[in-house]
Amino acid sequence: MSAIYTASATATGDGRNGHVRSSDGVLDLDLAVPKEMGGAGGDHTNPEQLFAAGYAACFHSALKLVARSRKITLTDTAITVDVGIGPKTDGTPGFVLDVAIEAEIPGLDEAQTRELLEAAHQVCPYSNATRGNIDVKLTVA
Repeated sequence: MSAIYTASATATGDGRNGHVRSSDGVLDLDLAVPKEMGGAGGDHTNPEQLFAAGYAACFHSALKLVARSRKITLTDTAITVDVGIGPKTDGTPGFVLDVAIEAEIPGLDEAQTRELLEAAHQVCPYSNATRGNIDVKLTVA
């Protein structure tokens, strides 16, 4: 692959209770382990929120691209991505992610919406990167 853009970020500190910063400084955030994972939580983000935000934006762009290619005009659409983390179930140490993608697409019936979602799932780079690695569930709001 010949990259047309490369993002770079550095994590410092104590991992999930550390800090992340993009090479251009636009992203510059403290991290905190959520209460649900035994941390303090609070008003800091975490890797799962960052992944959910990136996946949601990317998937939404893929959805719009697919719709345009089919000459379908979309308005007031929204993509919500939930990223879950939990222990592996195969008896080995470590954690795994799962993803739920929910689409709000007014003006289309459920069959059309489902078709667009499936097509966007084939186009989205996040979907392509995770395919076969984590469970991804697509739903219509």
